[in-house]
Amino acid sequence: MTHDSNLPILDHALAQPSAFTAKHLIADVRRSRQIPNGHVPPVCILEFDGDLTDWLVQEGMAKPFRPWACFHTSMFAVNLEGITCGVVARTIGGPYAVLIAEQLQAAGAKVIIGLTSAGRVSPDLPLPCLVVATSAIRDEGTSYHYLPPATEVACKSAVIPLLERELVATGWPIRSGKVWTTDAPYRETKVQLEKWAREGVLAVEMQAASLFAFGIARQACVASVAMVSNAVDHAGEQFDTGSQDDGLRILKGIARAARSFLATA
Repeated sequence: MTHDSNLPILDHALAQPSAFTAKHLIADVRRSRQIPNGHVPPVCILEFDGDLTDWLVQEGMAKPFRPWACFHTSMFAVNLEGITCGVVARTIGGPYAVLIAEQLQAAGAKVIIGLTSAGRVSPDLPLPCLVVATSAIRDEGTSYHYLPPATEVACKSAVIPLLERELVATGWPIRSGKVWTTDAPYRETKVQLEKWAREGVLAVEMQAASLFAFGIARQACVASVAMVSNAVDHAGEQFDTGSQDDGLRILKGIARAARSFLATA
């Protein structure tokens, strides 16, 4: 099959500078909301579901981070394993995740990690488990605004092996490998699931390809950790993401990995 290069989704002047930037938006937010200048924490986590962030706030472990200048989200600061992390909740989907990642990088973030929910694609994957994404199928739109068209994008961040090492302490099964990023979770078909399983895909989610493309184009340290909790072929309980304490252990593993990365970067 050939592709029409005039299709808007594939037709981007990638070498051209952005006409509207995250720095411009941040400046407008600071001016309109009278937010003082300030850098965000060096490690920022995009928490897809939001329930874990709500619990951290409820338990008094996460506090509002007032210098975060964003029209769309709030940031909470939480101390994890000796490093302060910024957490932004409910950044659902590639466009939203990258919108916020652009602003995080402009505001001084050094490591940006998505903690997302995912569905199982590989029938050999245990449920629940954690997948550290090392590459992603680009079945979404955001990545094509950052990189030329291709089927897949790799995560080139040196934080990946550190995440693999540190997340073992959570007690969850850990796998690393390819994920399938889609914009339309309610349009996954059996044919697609079987195809991607044959090609070594572990899980399906909504952010990784977008974040990885942004990371390459903007030279940002990004990564994606997926909590795989459901599958169309699973007869047992679906969407089991463990307890809030499990979530906290996962966040601590992410923080340790990021701390190690920053110490050696």
